Amino acid sequence: MAIKRLGVCAALCLFAQLASAASPPARPNILLLMAEDMSTKVGAFGDPVAVTPHLDALAAQGVRYTNTFTAAGVCAPSRSAHILGMHQIATGTQHMRSSSRPEGGYYSVPPENAKAYPELLRAAGYYTYTDNKLDYQFSGTMSHSGPPTIWDLEGGVASDWDKRSQGQPFFGFINFMVTHESGIFSPLGDMPHSAIHFLMQVMRWYSLDGPIPAVVTPQQVVVPPYYPDTDTVRADMAQQYNNIAYMDAEVGAILEQLDAAGLADSTIVIWTTDHGDGLPRAKRELFDSGIKVPMIIRWPAAFRPAGVKPGAVDERLISFVDLGPTILSLAGVPVPANMQGRDFAASDAPPNRYIYASRDRIDELMDRQRAVRDSRYKYIRSWYPDVPGGTDLAFRDNIDMVREMRALYDAGQLNAVQGQWYEPPGAERLFDLAQDPFEIHDVSDDPQYHAVLRRMRAAMDAWLARVGDWSEEPESAMVARFEPDGERQVTPAPTLVVREGMLVITPAAVGHSLEYRIDSGDWKLYTGPVSVNSNSKAEARAVRYGWEESDIVSGP
Repeated sequence: MAIKRLGVCAALCLFAQLASAASPPARPNILLLMAEDMSTKVGAFGDPVAVTPHLDALAAQGVRYTNTFTAAGVCAPSRSAHILGMHQIATGTQHMRSSSRPEGGYYSVPPENAKAYPELLRAAGYYTYTDNKLDYQFSGTMSHSGPPTIWDLEGGVASDWDKRSQGQPFFGFINFMVTHESGIFSPLGDMPHSAIHFLMQVMRWYSLDGPIPAVVTPQQVVVPPYYPDTDTVRADMAQQYNNIAYMDAEVGAILEQLDAAGLADSTIVIWTTDHGDGLPRAKRELFDSGIKVPMIIRWPAAFRPAGVKPGAVDERLISFVDLGPTILSLAGVPVPANMQGRDFAASDAPPNRYIYASRDRIDELMDRQRAVRDSRYKYIRSWYPDVPGGTDLAFRDNIDMVREMRALYDAGQLNAVQGQWYEPPGAERLFDLAQDPFEIHDVSDDPQYHAVLRRMRAAMDAWLARVGDWSEEPESAMVARFEPDGERQVTPAPTLVVREGMLVITPAAVGHSLEYRIDSGDWKLYTGPVSVNSNSKAEARAVRYGWEESDIVSGP
């Protein structure tokens, strides 16, 4: 009889465990999947050429956000704006790329109150992890080069959710290098045009199992009017489609892992790209081809906002600076007042009337442009009105179609639309996107658009006054502020004390982030006093974003 009662108790305990495992946590897990250098070349977003069955299925299960825009048309400034929830022109992270500035690389130093939203998630109890790509400007390009307080784990893989503590929610951020612009460069074996080309190719191919399958042919692609219709252009466009198809399969594999781990019903999955197309007249530009990106969010039923249905389309204007505040809100974490985006997932969230984007120095090319866009019009202002977009850039010139297009332009063989990219843009441009989705007809001088022009000018002026624009100062002067002695500054060490069994760490200045570890264990983010044994060794360090981390202090 006792044995039978024991069996019933065991069964009840097992049932309780299974029910607990099947129930979603109080807070959702969040998995952010970010492709590189591609716009809306996805079947679910209306591209009939794209081979993206896994993304199409994800879209059917989630919501397509069809008017999402990055804050820049190039990776590092865009990634900085995304991770801080602040426009790059307001944090000194606007030039592409700070670490490879021709006059000498540097680390940007954002305002002391700027914090990456994954660090805020970590402070709230989330396990945060990412792979090898950082590229925040106040970090280097790759993992372990930025503030160590942002992530519990860097350099990992998508399934590193299994490294968290039992019951701990996670935030994972995974990038897909295969769609990067360098994936269109000539294959390894050709003489590279630069050392950067070679490095990017090695990074790309190191992540692949083999050659990219050719699922899209050059004959299938649709050439936009601003490109000449040549074999080279078609070949490069087809290669991009094939790289996207490969990425789609990588996304599918990760979603299968998530499902196999029993996490699909407790994890919000976000898929997007770091900016628009990796092709010329797209990447680095403020045209929609450079800043408009696809975004899909799959909401598990337990965390789906009110009124949201699977397979829905959301046409509101969304900026990448909105992504951090939205993710924080989904996790129940307060959004800092200095973040310039807004939570778009809330059922009562007011829509953005405008989105904004910026372009500054691009590698060796000095430039400064600002854009404001509403649901129909795009206004672009240039501080270098004589500088064309289609200038020579050592990195971009590795693309075959770029070199061919330049040769055709020089030979007078491009038509007026195709040649626009090589002509001075002027001080301001206005495009009617409803009539001109390719942004090839500037209507800023058309009298019937003058009221729109005045409104868009005013919207830009108001935005710049609101967020500030660090490019009012020359980059050289900004760098001198970041590095007043010509060297990267070092964060002063914090103070560590143990009183009555409690570890207390005090930063040398407001804005420093703190980490600690006990008995040489894993580093943990410090958010308040920690209980420690009297015979344990405690260590602590501090970092201000953009500065080197402090020396490690120990005690008691």
